[in-house]
Amino acid sequence: MLPYDFHVIFEKIKEADGLVLGSPVYGADISAKMKNFIDRLGIASLGDAKVLQRKPGAAVSAVRRAGGMTAVDALNHFMLFREMLVVGSTYWNMVYGKDVGDVLNDDEGMANMRNIGENMAWLLKKLHA
Repeated sequence: MLPYDFHVIFEKIKEADGLVLGSPVYGADISAKMKNFIDRLGIASLGDAKVLQRKPGAAVSAVRRAGGMTAVDALNHFMLFREMLVVGSTYWNMVYGKDVGDVLNDDEGMANMRNIGENMAWLLKKLHA
């Protein structure tokens, strides 16, 4: 049994103007839960390609040491596969830390997160102007 109700989340994604996908990195890639989720999202959106098509999306990850790029790439590839508009930042969209809350001390990573949020907001305003 999954710890989330996919159908509830899918309905919210259909209504959303944009989507941010994020994953912790435990084993040099997105988590197993995120992989399961994007696989299900990809299949569910096949019935209505417009669910994700041209919807802005951003990928972020939280990393201890390695695998952040692989995780962000996996999420970006999913979004590109579903014809989403991928939003970027000034650098790679990841923050580093070992323990809970450590990522808040990653000044460069947090600046990238703020910037990707600003870029997402800018694109959403342009699309809905």
